[in-house]
Formats: sequence, C-alpha cells, structure tokens
Amino acid sequence: MVDIKNQINKIVEEVSKNPNMKEQFEKEPVKVIEKIIGVDLPDDMVLKIIDGVKANLTINNVSKVTDVLKGVFK
Repeated sequence: MVDIKNQINKIVEEVSKNPNMKEQFEKEPVKVIEKIIGVDLPDDMVLKIIDGVKANLTINNVSKVTDVLKGVFK
C-alpha cells in the first residue's frame, strides 16, 4: 500500500525545488507524480495526491508571502 502523505511530501519537495517541474506539474500533474514516484497509480489515488500537492504548494506560497509582508511592516 502506498503511503499517500509521504508521497505528497516527496512530490512537494521535488516540485518546490525545481521550477521546471513545478511548471510541468501545473500542466500535467499525473505524469509528474508518476515520474517522481516511479509507479503507475490508480486514478483515485493520483487525484488525492494531486490535491494534496496543490494544497501544500498553496500553503507554502502563502507562508512565503506572509513572511515577506511581516518584513514590510516591521
């Protein structure tokens, strides 16, 4: 059984540190996920992972914006 949470973290890490992969993830998330994981997953599992990765990327971007804004208002 695939641990979805660990896979999401792995994908977020890879996509976050590689702008080209992030761009590709936005266009073709299934291909990027299967490339990083190296396994062809069932569609329902891939969709959960895509949602998790998107949520994490959004949270990371919001955190960065918040940090920048905190610096502005000091």
